[in-house]
Amino acid sequence: MHLEGLIEQALRRVSKLSGSGGSAQTMPGLLVLRRDAPSAIEASLYEPVLCLILQGRKQLSLGAETLSFGPGECLLVSHDLPVRSRITKAPYLALVLAVDVATIRKLYDEVAGSALDGARGRAAETHRADPGLLDALRRYLKLADAPADAKVLGPLVLKEIHYRLLTAPFGGMLRSLIRYDSIESAVARAIGHIRGDIRARIEIPELARRVGMSASSFHKHFRAVTSTTPLQYQKELRLIEARRLLKKGGASVTAAALDVGYESASQFSREYARKFGVPPSRDLGARVENRGF
Repeated sequence: MHLEGLIEQALRRVSKLSGSGGSAQTMPGLLVLRRDAPSAIEASLYEPVLCLILQGRKQLSLGAETLSFGPGECLLVSHDLPVRSRITKAPYLALVLAVDVATIRKLYDEVAGSALDGARGRAAETHRADPGLLDALRRYLKLADAPADAKVLGPLVLKEIHYRLLTAPFGGMLRSLIRYDSIESAVARAIGHIRGDIRARIEIPELARRVGMSASSFHKHFRAVTSTTPLQYQKELRLIEARRLLKKGGASVTAAALDVGYESASQFSREYARKFGVPPSRDLGARVENRGF
C-alpha cells in the first residue's frame, strides 16, 4: 500500500518532464527520477545516499561486485564511492535521498546507538524497504504539496527517515560508520584524505598510520568496505573528475590529465578509454547528462 502511494505521488512530480525523463527536486535532499528507457553504463561518484526504486530495475558495480535491485528495494550507500551503474529495465522511477551523516551521528547519540549492533559489510548494500521507511518517505514527499506544513514538519519527518535507516536491520554499516574506533570509520577517514587531494601520490603506510591501522590491515579492510583498493579508488576518482572537467569544456585533454594528478597524458588517455569506452577527446565539451541514479 505504501509503495503504491509513493508511485502515485512520484509520477505526479515528474509528469511534466519532457524527453526521455529527468529529475524533479521536491523536498530538501529528495529527488524524484524518471527514465523512459534503459541506459548505458555510467561512472559516477556516490556520496552517502538512499535510493528507493519504485519502477524499473538498476544495476550497480563496485570493483568486481555487482548489485541489482528493483521495485520496493533500496540501495543504501554509507561511504563516498566511485561506481558504475545502469538502468536495466524501464520505465524507471526512483526516489533519491541524500543521507546526512551529521544527522545520523546526532541520532546515534540520542538513541544510545552504542547498544545497537554494527555490521561488517560493504559501503553499498541493497535491501527490501520496510513499511515504516516507505511510510516516512511517502509523508515527506507529500509535504511538497503543503509549503507551510513542510516548513515545520519537513525537518521532523526527515529526521525520522534517518532514524529508521540508523535502526533498521540493514543500517548496521551506518551504525559502524558513526563509531570513531570502528574499521568503517577509519576507512571513511582514509577516503576523506584521498578525496582531499586526488593529485597526491598515495603512500599506503602513511595513510594507514593516519587512520590508526597497520598497512596490511588497512589494505584488507579498505577493500572489504569499498570493494576496491586505495590505489584503484583514487584512480577511479581521478578519471571521474577528469571526465567532468572535459565535459565542462574548459580544459584540454592534457590539462585535464594534469589537473587530476596524471603525469603522462598518454597513460591517462589509455585508462580513460578503458573505463569509459571512448577517448577523452570525444568528451571535450560534450556536456553529456550524468544519469547517476
